[in-house]
Order: sequence, then structure tokens, then C-alpha cells
Amino acid sequence: MTEQTLFTKLGGQETIDKVVDSFYDKVLADPLVNPFFVHTDMAKQRRHQAAFIGFALGSGAAYTGKSMAKAHEGMNLQPEHFHAIAAHLKTTLEEFGVAEEDVSQVLVQVSTLRDDILYK
Repeated sequence: MTEQTLFTKLGGQETIDKVVDSFYDKVLADPLVNPFFVHTDMAKQRRHQAAFIGFALGSGAAYTGKSMAKAHEGMNLQPEHFHAIAAHLKTTLEEFGVAEEDVSQVLVQVSTLRDDILYK
């Protein structure tokens, strides 16, 4: 028996899309991080993020977007920004009823991207 991916376990792309929408509602309401999105096409951003999260959680679909380092180039994100975004993701996943161990696994995945995101 093959192990179920987090993507499947969380409900597939439809659920990921809803999680991403709720996540960005929180991000855009947060004055610490919302300035980074002032000139962002949020519909496009949400699509890219949903595709990336799906890929990272094992959807099996190819991710064709920019690398994390390239996507965050020139933003000079600091640890407090990274932690705020991670906290919004954690809260959103919890609101969707994701089990604590799965939330932890997602956050571990996100933390592996930290060096590609910060100080770029």
C-alpha cells in the first residue's frame, strides 16, 4: 500500500485553492506583510501559490513557476515576515481542520524554503 500524500489527505486541489484564498485574506489584512503585495496581481498570485503548494504537498503536477529565490528577489524579506506568513498558513490549515501532525509537516516543508526567501 502506498502512503497517501498530504495533497490527497488534505482534499486535493479544490481544498488547496480554498486554503490559499483564506490564507491570502489573512496575509492582506496583516500590516506587517501586506505592503509586499501592494503591486501584486492577487488572482495570479493565488493561482501560483495554489500550484506551488499542491506541488510541495505531492500533487504530482509539475510546478513551472519561478524558484523561491527568484520569486522573492529584491524583496529583502526578514525573519519576522517569514514567521508572520508561516503563522497565517498554520492558522489557516487549523481552521480547515487539518490534523496537528499534518500542519507540522506542512510547516517543516515551508521551513526548508527559508534560506531561498529571506534577504533576497
